[in-house]
Amino acid sequence: MLKDYFVDLHIHVGRNFLDKPVKITASKNLTITNIMEEASERKGIDVVGVIDCHAPAVQTEIKNAISQEKALELEYGGIRYRNTTLILGAEIEVYDDNCKGPIHVLCYFPYLKNMEQFTNWLSQRMKNIELSSQRYYGSAIDLQKKTRDLDGLFIPAHVFTPFKSLFGKGVSRSLEEVLDPNLIDAIELGLSSDTKMADQITELHSFPYVTNSDAHSLGKMAREYQLMYLEKPNFNELKLALTKRSNRKIKENFGMNPKLGKYHATACANCLSKMEEGKPCPSCNSMKFVKGVSDRIQELASSKKVVTDRPNYTYQVPLEYLPGLGPKTMETLLQHFGTEMNIIHYVPVEALIKVVGNKLAAMIINLRDGKVNLSEGGGGRYGKVLKN
Repeated sequence: MLKDYFVDLHIHVGRNFLDKPVKITASKNLTITNIMEEASERKGIDVVGVIDCHAPAVQTEIKNAISQEKALELEYGGIRYRNTTLILGAEIEVYDDNCKGPIHVLCYFPYLKNMEQFTNWLSQRMKNIELSSQRYYGSAIDLQKKTRDLDGLFIPAHVFTPFKSLFGKGVSRSLEEVLDPNLIDAIELGLSSDTKMADQITELHSFPYVTNSDAHSLGKMAREYQLMYLEKPNFNELKLALTKRSNRKIKENFGMNPKLGKYHATACANCLSKMEEGKPCPSCNSMKFVKGVSDRIQELASSKKVVTDRPNYTYQVPLEYLPGLGPKTMETLLQHFGTEMNIIHYVPVEALIKVVGNKLAAMIINLRDGKVNLSEGGGGRYGKVLKN
């Protein structure tokens, strides 16, 4: 029987079981064990893609969990921890002869044996296989082919952000300059764009869009995610959903309003004030700027067509973004209602009022409906949710 599952496919590992760094900029609390406990017991995410599983020490931690019967490798792909399925992924930095700047891509595999084969291949083309998002020395298309040969999925990451993305900072004007479109399984939008913005680019119309958190801490998990219609939470079902086969599909994308993204608007590189390209900053007179995603997409825009078969893109923010909802209130909510996904999507307003009062309950319902007041982000500074 097909049912709804919450899916976030971009979560980093901060430390391995030896307490050594994997993603250097990520929290030390982001271990495989903590990620899976957070996803299962607090966030309520059914499927998580952990994109540092190419690291041998991370694989060892997963194998240890399986041998201790804390986890189970599934017949149709993925690793089951309690209420959540782990999809084995890797984020890789590509900078080949066709790129004008580095881009990040995501590769996912069904089983540990596939990921181990990928690691062996990658270790001959990478300086430090134990670290996240490392430079791969080879062509992007060869990487795509290897991913496909190992029954994997290939997704360009956060494609519009100014740094280390397919369309960022003049890297390319077309994905065909860098990648084989026939070997792309989906496009990850990133925090500063949404479906309507991306669909202004004609060559993206044929790809499904995924919205993921790119979490560097436990709290940021599921700040963006999707609802998928699957039979079971495993790799094979994920693959079917991306291709809309056998009635599987991405049912809805949930993401922050792009204005909350830290690179949405063009901003001064010096003081982060909003500014226009080619004009001095109105605050500090600097001419240096970080081009916003909204302006970059306008440069690339080639279509006004509305792609009608897209799932809805619903604006949301995590509960922790709400003014007045501190750690103690969050714990109270979780004790009463189980998981963040349950609170955001399903708990009736009357039940919320009994626990947190009218004002905060109203804010949670507004969050559920995508109705939040906010300030715009840019230049590397996130926007903010404002008090009503």
